[in-house]
Amino acid sequence: MGILSLFESKTKPVLGVDISSSSVKLLELSQHGGQFRVESYAVQALPPNAVVEKNITEVDGVREAVESVVKRSKTKLKAVAVAVAGSAVITKVIDMPGGQSDDVLEEQILDQADQYIPYPLDEVALDFEVLGEAETGTEQVEVLLAACRRENVDMRVEVLGEAGLIPKVVDIEAYCMERAFNLVADSLEDHGDQLVAVVDIGSSVTTMSVLLEGSTIYAREQLFGGNQLTEEIQRRYGLSVDEADVAKRQGGLPGDYKAEVLDPFKESVVQQVTRSLQFFFSSSEYSDIDHIVLAGGVASLTGLDELIEERLGTPASVANPFLNMSIATNVDAVALENDAPALMIATGLALRSFD
Repeated sequence: MGILSLFESKTKPVLGVDISSSSVKLLELSQHGGQFRVESYAVQALPPNAVVEKNITEVDGVREAVESVVKRSKTKLKAVAVAVAGSAVITKVIDMPGGQSDDVLEEQILDQADQYIPYPLDEVALDFEVLGEAETGTEQVEVLLAACRRENVDMRVEVLGEAGLIPKVVDIEAYCMERAFNLVADSLEDHGDQLVAVVDIGSSVTTMSVLLEGSTIYAREQLFGGNQLTEEIQRRYGLSVDEADVAKRQGGLPGDYKAEVLDPFKESVVQQVTRSLQFFFSSSEYSDIDHIVLAGGVASLTGLDELIEERLGTPASVANPFLNMSIATNVDAVALENDAPALMIATGLALRSFD
């Protein structure tokens, strides 16, 4: 009925293609003897406003970026997993009679879906997964229902198809982050039963996912990201968007940049992380967190993790899902390490090859 194959297993092999607000990121993984290997990857910046708050607004600009990452990565794969933002998806756990085939379950869910979905069903892509027996003790099962406005799926499918790729899976970003976090978790002390906040700071949107024992229990998006830093560089130094973005990444700004622009922006990041955690604490039984993992392009700012740890008194680190992976000789290992925090979603998508 689906969101393509949100919950389908044994989808292999697929490229992870993350279409974010500022760039397209491609990642190809393989697995040998239980160890993952990065076979290819590429990142391509998007034209301004081609994707706004994770919604595709300029198909041609995004298609060209997708074509670019495919060409530069030299991958031979065509099948792709892509994700939609968690804010675009409604999920709900419902109880259904057990012992039925997926086809019968699907028919029953379609009959009842309008009780749970606030949109006309012909405008929605649906998928479901049986979680297990219901806690009621009756002969029922818990079913996770996921629904997304079809336009959010169709735009991504259209772009990938026009770029010569074959969309096989449309996933949810929060699930991708959870999957990638499992690769990062081993680097955390006593991670087994820890409550961990993964803060993904992109160009325009920051998403905080709180995971307990590796499973997401909370997620929240807010409008904040690296664009604020780029805009301040533009304003202060009279640069274009492209010039400011290059200067932000490669350096070469005046001597007052750190004190007058970069440090205040880092303080803003600390405030946003603090605010996100406060929202979580106010809506849950928890009042503390064990570890903060920073992801997204902003996470690469030197010393940001140390500043957050100092201000919040909570251990913080920068995500690198490739720490225990081998890397193909054609992959630029230095560039991959620099981009690692921003590749968490792409990693979670590429891992769909091994479900």
